[in-house]
Amino acid sequence: MSVGTGGAQSAVRARDVRGTSASPHDDTAGAGPGLGIDPDDLPDGIVVADEDGRVICFNAAAARITAVPAADALGRRLESALPLEDLEGRRWWQMTDPYGGLAIRNSQPERNLLLPGGHEVLVSARYVRTRPTGPVRRVVVCLRDTEARRRTERSHAELIATVAHELRSPLTSVKGFTATLLAKWERFTDDQKKLMLETVDADANRVTRLIAELLDISRIDSGRLELRRQPVDIGAAVGRHIQAYVASGQPADRFLLRIEQPLPALWADPDKVDQVLSNLIENAVRHGEGTVTIDVAPSVSPRERAEDEGAASATTSVTVSDEGTGIPEESMNRVFTRFWRGSKRGGTGLGLYIVKGIVEAHGGTITVGRAPGGGAEFRFTLPVGTPAYLL
Repeated sequence: MSVGTGGAQSAVRARDVRGTSASPHDDTAGAGPGLGIDPDDLPDGIVVADEDGRVICFNAAAARITAVPAADALGRRLESALPLEDLEGRRWWQMTDPYGGLAIRNSQPERNLLLPGGHEVLVSARYVRTRPTGPVRRVVVCLRDTEARRRTERSHAELIATVAHELRSPLTSVKGFTATLLAKWERFTDDQKKLMLETVDADANRVTRLIAELLDISRIDSGRLELRRQPVDIGAAVGRHIQAYVASGQPADRFLLRIEQPLPALWADPDKVDQVLSNLIENAVRHGEGTVTIDVAPSVSPRERAEDEGAASATTSVTVSDEGTGIPEESMNRVFTRFWRGSKRGGTGLGLYIVKGIVEAHGGTITVGRAPGGGAEFRFTLPVGTPAYLL
């Protein structure tokens, strides 16, 4: 219970909170029969004032958010115990006048308000009446700290700033080369024109990839990432990526592919699996050193094994490792967050965040650790088996 409140007083507070959901005379309404909910167990700050405007409940979360001990708030006038102002400095309770305002009002929507000292909180209120348009018997105020919302807003702002920075360079290049070609086409040789157009094409591809990343992040964050599951030969998919790197100039002996047969049938979105493989192998090639080893093998979900040895779930695991310096131990818990970069060699820092979202959307897991050769090791698993809708 909150500091400075006795057991009897706490019981009164709990009864008053339970009564605000329906009739103020019904001590158990709103809590359910026999639940006995303690206000201090609620995650949000709860402040309740009676029909005279005096505080009768000030739970532990409210004391933490406002930095006011419950003992100092109980019994005081609501506007004194909770002196809120809007962002323009106007006193909130004088403006809203919950006890003397319109009789048809029953709530105040959530909005940002300020406590003394400028601390910003999210506040919503409920006016409890015994009958429609009757007098207010209780004012129930809900307080929430804005820190979580501020973190989300900062994350969105960082995303916008990163995207703007990453788009500026290729678009400047595209604009410069196309304007030059249009203005001075006859002055350039065919080889010069080809080089300029190849640069424009590469920069256009870079912009396209960035936009695709943004769409993926939006779908992952909103839980709307769509998967089109089909049979996938994961070994062949890895082989195609290796062949592409060899064709672009990487030595063939830099890659080692080991496939443990037989592999169970894997149903997954082939495009999304390619996206995961592309990111992990590219990171190993660009940021790692030595041989890039890719192991593909059947495995068993550790989670399922722990829950039921007799009904363990089959998975396919893919491990990508290199022989470079690896990832510092203190950075491993941030690898799959937005904007994490393992080096200063460019990139948006969004790739591994998207990889994690894709793997988890399939029902799989992904981990990072240190490879036997000292470099980074990424391992992801995908559950296998035919989707239920095809059975």
